[in-house]
Amino acid sequence: MTPRQIDKFCSSLPAATRIVQWGGVAVFKVGGKMFCLIAPNDHSIGRVCFKCPPEHYEALSRSDGFRPAPYLARAKWVAVDDPSILTASEMKAYVKRAHAVIAAALPKKKQAALGL
Repeated sequence: MTPRQIDKFCSSLPAATRIVQWGGVAVFKVGGKMFCLIAPNDHSIGRVCFKCPPEHYEALSRSDGFRPAPYLARAKWVAVDDPSILTASEMKAYVKRAHAVIAAALPKKKQAALGL
């Protein structure tokens, strides 16, 4: 998937919001909490970064094409410098899972208000 396609997919997820900060990084949030970042080419954080379920972080962060996300690794985020290494269905699955992990951690009241 291209960064533009990933951007469109992230925006389509339930209650997702998009802002641009940190030198042109598209930041996707649910309930005010980040779940995915899409950075300009050659940005220090990597091209695409997303939250992982804690139980998958160690294996995924050591997989080919992935690395711990700078500044966010302690919160179990991974970076992908070349999103073309993943199929569209793989990228969508990772981003959808990131969204679900963050949404599930929101207070029940906030989840209900967002329709999650």
